[in-house]
Amino acid sequence: MPIHLNLPTTLRERLATAERPLIGLWACAGSPITAEIVAGSGCDWVLLDAEHSPNGLESVLGQLYAMSAYPVAPLVRPPYGDTVTIKQYLDLGAQNLLIPMVDSAEQAEQIVRAVRYPDGAGGGVRGVGSALARSARWNRVDGYLGRANETISLTVQIESAAAAAEVERILAVDGVDAIFVGPSDLAASMGYLGQQNHPEVVASVLHAITAATAAGKPVGVNAFVPADADRYIDAGASFVAVGADVAILARQTEALVDRFASRLDGAEGSGSEPRASY
Repeated sequence: MPIHLNLPTTLRERLATAERPLIGLWACAGSPITAEIVAGSGCDWVLLDAEHSPNGLESVLGQLYAMSAYPVAPLVRPPYGDTVTIKQYLDLGAQNLLIPMVDSAEQAEQIVRAVRYPDGAGGGVRGVGSALARSARWNRVDGYLGRANETISLTVQIESAAAAAEVERILAVDGVDAIFVGPSDLAASMGYLGQQNHPEVVASVLHAITAATAAGKPVGVNAFVPADADRYIDAGASFVAVGADVAILARQTEALVDRFASRLDGAEGSGSEPRASY
């Protein structure tokens, strides 16, 4: 007798019922082991990144499997928001998508169509392959085709001056469930490369938070510096990414080695070379 399954709740649903901002971490290493470690940290959601990380379809699938044992919401970021790529990630069973570099309401509308099946009225263009795909657990999710929209949440990324100027129109697009602000790319597009805390960049992020609040939609922010995360949480951010696996590994291994190397280098006398600081 076939097994009938229910899918996990989406990030959209979790945000709607959350009593506090949701804290997230990035999984960038391309490893199911590190993804599982991150998922077991107690965070609320994990960004599984395929834009700036060595991830392809197979590795994303492996990491979704690894994280499925934990009560986190995996938010998957494809490398780009084209229709074919979105279809592939949805068929893998990614329920929560974060689409990078969305600069206009028109682009957001195209992405919404990409995550939805055709309905006879031009509502969507997603290719139908649920019987072959993990998205419907190989047709073990009852009525998946008719209610697929309920099982998917769509977040679009505001990370350019053009997007920031269009944020109200992007938020008004039906089917965009949330926005996520990327201060690094936003700063670069504004002419302040590497200056995420430039006053104009901060003002743009805060404007996006205010616009989302006014529109009644959740807004997330990437903020790896604790003071920045605190600022945006206090301003009304609904979900915040506070660190990445590879960055945490890099900084913590440096600090551990430096703690012992600095002590031992000092014990060797003035002739030893000083250790570079980080």
